[in-house]
Amino acid sequence: MNIWMTLILIVHVLVALAIIGLVLLQHGKGADVGAAFGSGASGSLFGATGSANFLSRATAILAAVFFLTSLGLTYLATHNTRSGGGVMDAVKEAPAPATPPASPQGAVPGAAQSAPQGAQVAPGAPADAAKSGGTAVPAPPPPAKNPDSKANEVPK
Repeated sequence: MNIWMTLILIVHVLVALAIIGLVLLQHGKGADVGAAFGSGASGSLFGATGSANFLSRATAILAAVFFLTSLGLTYLATHNTRSGGGVMDAVKEAPAPATPPASPQGAVPGAAQSAPQGAQVAPGAPADAAKSGGTAVPAPPPPAKNPDSKANEVPK
């Protein structure tokens, strides 16, 4: 199945390049006006009007082939069973777990450090904040109430 995909991909790229070349060879709509004033279109390879029919038909045929190869590549890409697998399929074992961080020197593992006597913990702080050994943070004062504020009024 992989050889078919490669073959269709090569045909697809060649047809795309051929379409680009044919479109660049074609005359635009404004080129006919220049031919009326003696612009030398009659001395071309296909004659004065013969190139338009041949190039437009060849472009249409190549466009149809390009469309079909696009559909074929889409089908092969979506219905292809992968035998090799992905990059992560090659990993056979789980990575080793991370080692815990080293404790500071002189600390006894498992011993809980406590805050100094009389330290207060701020409201809303974690329950073990007093045991963490950190400094106690005073609670912020409550916001002052403004008697002119209508924030606490119930609408009528």
